[in-house]
Amino acid sequence: MQDVIQWLKDNGNLKVIDKPLDVELEIPHVAYIEVKKEDSRPILFTKPVNKAKGIEYEMPVLMNIFANKEITEKIFGKHPDNVAEGIEELLKLKPPKTFKAKLAMIPKLFSLKNVFPKRLKFKGECQEVIIPKEEVDLDRLPILKTWEEDGGPFITMGQVYTQSLDGQMQNLGMYRLQQYDKNRLGMHWQIHKDASHFFDQYQKAGKKMPVTVAIGGDPLYIWCGQAPMPHGMFEMLLYGFVRNKNAQLVKSISNNIYIPRDVDIVIEGFVDPEKMEIEGPFGDHTGYYTLKEPFPVMEVETVTMKKEPVFAATVVGKPPLEDKYMGWATERVFLPMLKPMAPDLIDYNMPENGVFHNLILAKMKVMYKGHAQQFMHAFWGVGQMSFVKHALFVGENAPELEEAEALTEHILNRLSKDKILITQGIVDHLDHSSSEQFVGGKLGVDATGYEVEEGIGELLSDEILLATIQEIDASVVGLKQYMTHTKNPVCVIAVKKERSQQKLMKKLRVLKAHIRVLVVIDEANNDLNDPYMLIWRVVNNIDAQRDVKLKSIIAIDATNKSEVDGFMREWPGDTFCTKEVLDSLQEKGLIDIDEAFIKKFGLLPF
Repeated sequence: MQDVIQWLKDNGNLKVIDKPLDVELEIPHVAYIEVKKEDSRPILFTKPVNKAKGIEYEMPVLMNIFANKEITEKIFGKHPDNVAEGIEELLKLKPPKTFKAKLAMIPKLFSLKNVFPKRLKFKGECQEVIIPKEEVDLDRLPILKTWEEDGGPFITMGQVYTQSLDGQMQNLGMYRLQQYDKNRLGMHWQIHKDASHFFDQYQKAGKKMPVTVAIGGDPLYIWCGQAPMPHGMFEMLLYGFVRNKNAQLVKSISNNIYIPRDVDIVIEGFVDPEKMEIEGPFGDHTGYYTLKEPFPVMEVETVTMKKEPVFAATVVGKPPLEDKYMGWATERVFLPMLKPMAPDLIDYNMPENGVFHNLILAKMKVMYKGHAQQFMHAFWGVGQMSFVKHALFVGENAPELEEAEALTEHILNRLSKDKILITQGIVDHLDHSSSEQFVGGKLGVDATGYEVEEGIGELLSDEILLATIQEIDASVVGLKQYMTHTKNPVCVIAVKKERSQQKLMKKLRVLKAHIRVLVVIDEANNDLNDPYMLIWRVVNNIDAQRDVKLKSIIAIDATNKSEVDGFMREWPGDTFCTKEVLDSLQEKGLIDIDEAFIKKFGLLPF
């Protein structure tokens, strides 16, 4: 993959757009529309411009590299399940007892020599052009502004290389980087990540922290940057394992951090632990803006690049996104690493409309009473799994985890208030729904057993049930029932919210003969007929300890929270496209969408 563009043309059905397009909103909007199509393709924008700054960039912008499962598998060179099998073999490796067994092990051990990164003593292709500190100008890079309310342009596919204070541990992470000016970047490494832990070491020692950011190169570097490796393990080990060849690293020009020789662009610098600056807002992969918050600042020392670099970027917002396919690969590869702490785990799935850390589905072999609850605690106590807010467990006879409708039916037929666990734990830095940042409610559902005996008393039509509810509370303006053939139908109601919904949920307990599971959502920007986006909204918007009630019926308040709920944090807004930009792109023939597409994916407010 020395020439990624040519490789994508040959293997990924690369779409090339030669018309000049603005890095502010236009290019990101085109990529955002494309990745939501069933036949999504990678896109190369050959003529990026910045109209506001009057810049015509010399390098193209490459987006949607992981555009679908097929291209993701090609990037790996094998199915991710095959990578997982290799990892599982390693984890089960035992000392050979016979001479024949020792001989049989030699090929496996020999191949492991390719896992470890190789440090080269010469410069790499990424250092063909060296820009010294006095000439550094980040405006030369086509850094994107994705959303209208973003705090500025952001590097969205930066490979951030850091190392511990003693130099013994190196880390690769993928963090967004806000461009402040010509030579400063905001470092949004979240509090739970390794780079942030390294930063703490430098801060305590009162020393500047070296950081090197790489862009482009082998797309597998990008995937490794978001892989949830155990603490202290360098992600480039994973690269070597997948590729079965050493990652070749070269030393940065201005610090001692090593980066892959074949990346396109390298931004080197230092973070002063005494300097913080407000970063954000930024429309993130949750589909919400993350709010302004102080983060460390990287002062750029040097920029290096290939002679003809390509600027790689991704677009984030509401699902589905490119991370759907990156996450699919991660999910498959890391299954063997979960099994040692949950040995009877069969499979797991993190649906993209649960934005990964908000929802996990797991299939397990049940060995004893309380086994599923044990798994819940295990998941919530290990690594990045500890950020998962909602975990649903089914037994080995359940449908496949990606068979959404059949699996939902299976779960609802086994759903019981007695087998719902609500507790508290850490939540992701990006989570906006908990009353206190970093700590919030967790919900686990044990649907591993037999079908529940008791079902709904009397099923009413949507029209009759809505009229009945409106007699109780006129703020309810819409209703849709799902899975009415199951023991626990789901009733979703839309409200014009002016007060806390806790009282409404309490009043509706009188309808327990007609309602088993009640979900309350805001009328604004929610489509009662779109279950995909309703799941996205619900798992984003609830803190289980506050918003889930288990008396008489299972009731869930998935509305936006404010002071009327006793919620004192700022509640962020949705990521919405800019209508004028969509209209302009439509007129130019660069996108082809209709009102149904816009509403389906929540592109504009409604």
